Amino acid sequence: MKQETIVVIVGAGPAGIATSACLNLLSIPNIVLEREDCYASLWQKKAYDRLKLHLAKNFCQLPHMPFPLSAPTFVPKNMFVQYLKNYVYHFNVDPLYQRSVESARYDKSAQKWVVTAQNNVSGLVEEYVSEFLVVATGENSEGFIPNVYGLDTFKGLVIHSSEYENGKTFGDKDVLVVGAGNSGMEIAYDLCNWGAQTSVVVRSPIHVLNKELVQLGMYFLKYIRCTFVDKMVLMLSKFLYGDLGRFGIKRPLKGPFLLKKETGRSPVIDVGTISKIKTGDIKVMTSIKDIQGDIIKFTNGQERQFDAIVFATGFKSTVRKWLKEDGGLFNEKGMPKHKSPNQWKGENGLYCVGFASAGLFRISNDAKNIANDIFRIVDGK
Repeated sequence: MKQETIVVIVGAGPAGIATSACLNLLSIPNIVLEREDCYASLWQKKAYDRLKLHLAKNFCQLPHMPFPLSAPTFVPKNMFVQYLKNYVYHFNVDPLYQRSVESARYDKSAQKWVVTAQNNVSGLVEEYVSEFLVVATGENSEGFIPNVYGLDTFKGLVIHSSEYENGKTFGDKDVLVVGAGNSGMEIAYDLCNWGAQTSVVVRSPIHVLNKELVQLGMYFLKYIRCTFVDKMVLMLSKFLYGDLGRFGIKRPLKGPFLLKKETGRSPVIDVGTISKIKTGDIKVMTSIKDIQGDIIKFTNGQERQFDAIVFATGFKSTVRKWLKEDGGLFNEKGMPKHKSPNQWKGENGLYCVGFASAGLFRISNDAKNIANDIFRIVDGK
């Protein structure tokens, strides 16, 4: 089967459906290809139950549709999924599901993109030809578990955070959470609340803020230099949490908002984890040295027995597996070479959205930029 259109979008997460919606408003034909059987599968199938958006709703809305006034400031997962459902319906976004893209190449003679995808239902290989290609698989395309010596000998349960729903089945177990980002810290808190003996590996320095501090900082960033906002927020954070160094948590040298801007690393937004660390209900561990059966050895010499490991070690891009000619848009890790906000446009009608390490706010801006740029080119022909 061969099908031609103006724009092919690979990925039906928030980035893909936002881009399709913007194109639909401009009456530009587009096809969205999605490997799963639903849109926003990471949110619908691979997000833990207690998850809420970590930023206020006005920073998380997709283009042309604000959240309802009745929605809470920090939107819970199920409400966000309902918002996405309404969004897809309202803007007539209609992805083709269970299409695993195998390759995308630019045909220089035809000056078009040729995308081949396997239909996971029929087993047939389909071909899509377009003038523009939007890579919307994002930076969270595939769960990442680092190579840990001896992990294959571990006798207990090993899962990635994308497989974690809640701590109900972990009751009396000793559980190690590896990774102290927002997911790791919140999962550790959830496990502790369900009665698990919980430990968390904190490998690198992290900033710890609460949601109100993040909201305050983002407001002042509109008017004040980042360095001053960081100083203010850090002063308040130290007042709230005190010296976390004695609990095994060190602060980075750079401020939270500057660090986010330069590296994409977000501050940890505390949901109650820190208080449980201070009381000893959650133990902080150093990096894993190696694993021998159910015994885990840490770099500080400690050894502990665990029943389960949850790797909250992030995700990785898979774009390099199927995009054959990117004109230098992506690096070897499948991330844009150029810094935000200019990372969304490549050569020969190639675009990317959802790779800016700046969450839904940047996705919204990039989706609008891409749609407007394509409209300008098509309208000028």
